[in-house]
Amino acid sequence: MLPHPAPRIDDAHQPKYSAPMNKGFNSDLSVRGKKYHVQSEDWGSQNPYLVSRIFCNGAVLKTVKTPHETALREGPVNQHEAIAQALQRQHQQIMSDLLAGTLV
Repeated sequence: MLPHPAPRIDDAHQPKYSAPMNKGFNSDLSVRGKKYHVQSEDWGSQNPYLVSRIFCNGAVLKTVKTPHETALREGPVNQHEAIAQALQRQHQQIMSDLLAGTLV
């Protein structure tokens, strides 16, 4: 279960969380009349990054990449669990920053 961000959205629509992808998350939300899609995924051990993208009208507005190495420093001993938790934190932080108006 994903926690909902604390900030309120101006048009009274709460972000809709889809079921997690095989290796990530997708969320749609509206902020100040604009619709955004946030996609976060784990690129896996061959390309060890957690990557989040913010889309508006099909265009990528911002990409955030976090190396697995960084994620593993902050998580539990189990590598898979640490990566999963770091990906969820990154996705939530981007959603919160987008809602606060600090990303775009």
